[in-house]
Amino acid sequence: MSRPAQLRNYQLELAGFRQRVVIAAGFVVVLFLLLLARFFYVQVLEYQRYHTLAENNRITVVPTPPNRGLILDRHGVVMAHNYSAYTLEITPSKTGDLDATINGLAQLVEITPAQRKRFAKLMAESRNFEALPLRTRLTDEEVAKLAANRYRFPGVEVKARLFRQYPLGASASHLLGYIGRINDADLKRLDEEGVMANYRGSDHIGKVGIEQSYETELHGITGAEQVETDAGGHAVRTLSRINPVSGNSLVLYLDSKLQAVAEKAFGSYRGALVAIDPKTGGVLAFVSTPGFDPNLFVDGIDTASWNALNDSPDKPLLNRALRSAYPEGSTIKPFMALAGLSYGVRKPSDTIFDPGYFSLPNSSHRYRDWKAGGHGMVDMHKSIVQSCDTYYYRLANDLGIDRMHAFLSQFGFGRKTGIDMEGEVAGVLPSREWKAKRSRQPWYPGETVIAGIGQGYNLVTPLQLAVATAALANGGIAFRPQLVQAIIDSRTGQRRAVLPQVLNRIKLNPADLQVVVAAMEDVTRPGGTAAAANAGAPYLIAAKTGTAQVVGIKQGEKYDARRVLARHRDHAVYIAFAPADAPRIALAVLVENGMHGGTTAAPIARAVMDYYLLGKLPKSEVLKAPAGATGEVHAD
Repeated sequence: MSRPAQLRNYQLELAGFRQRVVIAAGFVVVLFLLLLARFFYVQVLEYQRYHTLAENNRITVVPTPPNRGLILDRHGVVMAHNYSAYTLEITPSKTGDLDATINGLAQLVEITPAQRKRFAKLMAESRNFEALPLRTRLTDEEVAKLAANRYRFPGVEVKARLFRQYPLGASASHLLGYIGRINDADLKRLDEEGVMANYRGSDHIGKVGIEQSYETELHGITGAEQVETDAGGHAVRTLSRINPVSGNSLVLYLDSKLQAVAEKAFGSYRGALVAIDPKTGGVLAFVSTPGFDPNLFVDGIDTASWNALNDSPDKPLLNRALRSAYPEGSTIKPFMALAGLSYGVRKPSDTIFDPGYFSLPNSSHRYRDWKAGGHGMVDMHKSIVQSCDTYYYRLANDLGIDRMHAFLSQFGFGRKTGIDMEGEVAGVLPSREWKAKRSRQPWYPGETVIAGIGQGYNLVTPLQLAVATAALANGGIAFRPQLVQAIIDSRTGQRRAVLPQVLNRIKLNPADLQVVVAAMEDVTRPGGTAAAANAGAPYLIAAKTGTAQVVGIKQGEKYDARRVLARHRDHAVYIAFAPADAPRIALAVLVENGMHGGTTAAPIARAVMDYYLLGKLPKSEVLKAPAGATGEVHAD
């Protein structure tokens, strides 16, 4: 039996259809309203924001690094300047196969193995997205070849950049320092100092020396260009430009020719010399030898050159004048004599008998004089002229270490001088308090005795010794040593003087000072320990020789240079100022393993003073050969 057919309810279906249409239309309307709302939000409410973003996509701000300021000597001789050159640079992150890229570039321009190694070293020290130089100083022909083949090498660019150059090479290298590429430590420091923005676009920063200490003056102010770019990121046109402001230039107290004379006078010896104008504290010469060529560091030093400098036993990277401390030896004696006079412990006419040694009461230990058999009867004048050790052993014992420390510290011993260069060390001026803090040990009388001749714990930098000598020459007024005497504003050309600063005004009795200076003058005359080096000088010189022991000598043992390794021989020390009656230059010289100050260090000082005061150049080498081969007598 068949089922009856059901009749369709068209009215009901039509109603359902209309309902679905209304829902769909409503949904479309809602979507349309949402779209309209979004359109209103973007186009009206957020108009400024999206307009700025669009402009930024079209406009690129390119930082323009400033020219670094010049460094000039006191006569205007350029010691550091900039030059422009084309460089071949690679951004590793934009380069697929780096080795293949470099090999391909090598077919167009010469790329040496050393340049490849330097590039690899830069990669290790830099971020992957930085452009790193592979070749510098490209010729016009090389630039043309690279430009024609640029499409083959993504991530490779030829840029015009400014390079630092030190035209005097290794001369004054420790004073000038050098610039180098900005590393992570530099970035962190710049960020902490809040000056990061001023280094956008800059690749280099001062690393050591004046380049580091005066970075703020030398760097300048970074400029910027607004550049319109196409969809490929290529520059279309420059919309606006804020010019960079070049760094200020520095004028030094240093005389570059005097510096060259001093450096040449050292010959093959290692050591340091600091010459100062006692009336201002201006540093006239600042030698640390051997030195290095700062130009090696500008583009990133290659491995072979770095190893040669870093592994050398002569330590050419060490700034001996600033960072090496040595016993001052007998150059401390004029200061000790002044201490004895100032405290009333000695009168100039007081005499002692020197049998060739000194012993403390109830002790059999003998502190030997450099002269076997002694100097006989010795007063203060003779003690300085002949550098009698025994006189100062006794004087030190009578003064005591605390009074010695109090008096000598006035001349700057045992603390940094405050020179306008970073990295200075303080040296050591011992006292009971210093030893207790250092080793928690009591002070022993014998330590006072040897401190009286500048041995024991005493350590001084050549810079400190020069500052103390300048104070002596200046009647007790000590100036802060200063490298820069003026700063030239790059915008106005105006010269801003760096005024001398008085460190200390030491209260010295003029009569006491005259006693000591008169004895120092006789040091350079016949009978004095520096007579030979200063013979025939047409100006008056006040000086003191010194010898700083490198290794100790056992009781009863005699010093013989022929039995001592060359690097274990005594250091030669010398201080002087001239003209003694109206000082214009004061200096300290230290010659490592140079043996005796009168025969090794004094001739160097004489050459420097002759040039500075008379304009006279040495006719031949100042020092013929390293001392010690003759087995000369250990003498102060």
